[in-house]
Amino acid sequence: MAEMASKRQMGYKCRIAGVMLLLLASIAALVAVAVIQDSWASKEYTLEYGIVIDAGSSRSNLYVYEWPGEKENETGVVTESLNCRVPGDGISDMEIDPGKNNTLWERFQECVDKAMKVIPAEKHKSTPLFLGATAGMRLLHMTDEQRSNNIMKSLKQFLNSLPFDFKNASIISGQEEGLYGWVTVNYLMGNFLEKNLWNAYIRPEGSKTVGSMDLGGASTQIAFDVQDELTGPDYMHVKLYGYPYNVYTHSFLCYGKNEAEKMILDAMVQASSDPSKINNPCYPEGFNTTIMASDIYETPCTKKPQGYNPNQKLFMVGSGNSDICKTMVKSIFDFKSCSSQQCSFNGVEQPPVSGDFLAYAGYFFVARALQINETSEITAEMEEFTSSVRQFCETHWTVLKQEKSRIADRYLKTYCFGAHYIYTLLADGYKFDKDNWKQIHFTKEVKSTSIGWSLGYMLTMSNMMPSEIRKTPPMTDSVFAGLVFLFSALTIVTVVLAFIILVRTCF
Repeated sequence: MAEMASKRQMGYKCRIAGVMLLLLASIAALVAVAVIQDSWASKEYTLEYGIVIDAGSSRSNLYVYEWPGEKENETGVVTESLNCRVPGDGISDMEIDPGKNNTLWERFQECVDKAMKVIPAEKHKSTPLFLGATAGMRLLHMTDEQRSNNIMKSLKQFLNSLPFDFKNASIISGQEEGLYGWVTVNYLMGNFLEKNLWNAYIRPEGSKTVGSMDLGGASTQIAFDVQDELTGPDYMHVKLYGYPYNVYTHSFLCYGKNEAEKMILDAMVQASSDPSKINNPCYPEGFNTTIMASDIYETPCTKKPQGYNPNQKLFMVGSGNSDICKTMVKSIFDFKSCSSQQCSFNGVEQPPVSGDFLAYAGYFFVARALQINETSEITAEMEEFTSSVRQFCETHWTVLKQEKSRIADRYLKTYCFGAHYIYTLLADGYKFDKDNWKQIHFTKEVKSTSIGWSLGYMLTMSNMMPSEIRKTPPMTDSVFAGLVFLFSALTIVTVVLAFIILVRTCF
């Protein structure tokens, strides 16, 4: 009898334990379903788009960039999806007519139409649009502020009429231009971010940044990462992908290739007593041309001579003397003035260059004309480069002139001067020598993306843009509701069974 009572009591205990286990399991399952539906949801970041118009001194380009809404340590991962060159010259050469504002910017419309096709229609209104004007407009602002303001005002009105989210159109500083170029170069080189085996973005192990050198038409920029303790007006502290950088960057206004040539032509005019026969050692022998005085002096980069007549004709006679051309090029630099430990030129302080540098824009086109090699990225020893400069100035010009399909004639005449100019700028200015000259890589693009300040600008601006996230749950709403109902029912049934067993046991 006692044994049967003991077994009965044991049975009740087992049933109670079983019911409690089922209850706990049902509650746990119910909680798990809810947690999984929320935390296991895959986040589908919609693509974001941005437009940057690079309004340079000689031309304008419209770029469309895209990036996932998700940010990698505070900065969006950006790729170029459109690069459209706007027909015509730079905006600084435009004449503003208030009655023709609607037609003035029609040449931009072709690129705008392409951008509208690249960017989905539903994204047009949320796509930010920026325009940055560079050295050409900086020079115009110095000489004719009213005209500069009128151009920017008319341009803003046009951009504001487009179906995008127009943010701003401004004249960016030379320092910003240099910094954004550095950001572009290192982003494309993968020095900020890379994907690991799990397809996640991480900072490359032991990564080093490379320097950036940009040669435009009206200015030239140099930028490179330096030690944190260095400070001054040319040092900028920036944060990208969660990591800080101290970047030295300086822009030399008037030392772009086009403006520098004007300064050298002025030196040739001043050295000549006869404007109808001006010796130009940078032009090949037998090449003669007439230029207008206004082509040289209608810029703040050159000083107008006494009795200046903008319509005066100046006859340039090429003599093809490489050594004298080199001397003329050096005459526009001041390599002696320096109040710091080391300077580049014109008294500008600069720390020693180190590591690899990408030299792009005008640098690349001049280096390519020298025919050092036919690769998309040009490197050479210092002696090889100087030999190519002399050879080009003395013999290659005639050969290249026969290849008009390769280099336009109007550019061809500038390459002897240009070759001496970039050599002087790099060797005497930035202090590259035979030991580190080969660390200069003359290139036009990286990974099929053009190099310039606009991508770096977009990367920086993406830090301030909100991302849109659409959660995709692992279960559909009907499946989720069904599981919640099932485990809720099990929980209720278990509680009822537990109550019945307790009643029978106690009474």
